[in-house]
Amino acid sequence: MDLILFRHGVAMERQDWTGNDQDRPLTRRGVKKARRSAKGLMRLGVTPTHLFTSPLVRARETAEIIAERSNPHVTARVRDELAPGTAPNALFSLLATLPAGSVVLCIGHEPHLSVVAGSLLCGKSCSGLSLKKAGACLIRLDPLIQQSKGRLLWWLTAGQLRAGA
Repeated sequence: MDLILFRHGVAMERQDWTGNDQDRPLTRRGVKKARRSAKGLMRLGVTPTHLFTSPLVRARETAEIIAERSNPHVTARVRDELAPGTAPNALFSLLATLPAGSVVLCIGHEPHLSVVAGSLLCGKSCSGLSLKKAGACLIRLDPLIQQSKGRLLWWLTAGQLRAGA
């Protein structure tokens, strides 16, 4: 299984948003950068068989952008396992239900995505791992989803993804 962790695009700043943080949307710049990062993902040959997103608006908007550019047979599904603060094991349990050979693209938030990546790669959270907004990483997993058994294939910033777009 290939697992792509993708951080949502640039959202409105917390101090500029008067509503609930869960409803904070992408900015116009965030939409533009997410589109270009999504295009870069597709140029890398990423064709997701499953597309999961956090329930927060900024992640759902990013997922819609990616869905427009990726596999037309895949729709974004909202999953609480990608909500900020959720234990990595919740996502691992979801991944374990998917067929071998799946390409799973998950859109979420920091530090949650880095905690998931650190657990898969090192067996624990690792300082220094951080996905930038509209950045992504690809971790290859054996059929059994286990801590410290993932293999990092790439970790790219949004700028690096956009350069390939």
